[in-house]
Amino acid sequence: MCGCRASVPGAAQCSGNQPAPASPGKSPSAAGDMPRRIPVSKQLASIKALRKGSDLEKAFATMALVYSNSASPEGKLSKGEAKSLLQAQFLSFIQGQESKPKYQEIISALDEESENKIDFEDFMILLVSLALMSDLLREIRNVKTTK
Repeated sequence: MCGCRASVPGAAQCSGNQPAPASPGKSPSAAGDMPRRIPVSKQLASIKALRKGSDLEKAFATMALVYSNSASPEGKLSKGEAKSLLQAQFLSFIQGQESKPKYQEIISALDEESENKIDFEDFMILLVSLALMSDLLREIRNVKTTK
């Protein structure tokens, strides 16, 4: 991974698309005392600067919010959390890629990361790397943009 350590702009630590993290010492069945999760779409709507933002700006903000909602208070994900987030939020891009050598190389690089946690910048590099080798990206590139 790149080793970058820039900070991620603050965002609410919740998402309707993510399971609520279990409190230390409590079982997941005790979820009744957890705060209600705010969907990413509502989080985006609350960012004044993005109300007139481009599709690309909103897409990047969505990636940042999804990551932030899953990250620890220090702004990092464990390797397992990163893999779970990919399975939950990036499945269309990685589905069917598991047997490809490039996919194995990318995932191996994650497993070989010296720290047990990855930051936002490293996660974004992981996303871009997986998207670039995906069959879905080829399909997206072939979508007609004019009539």
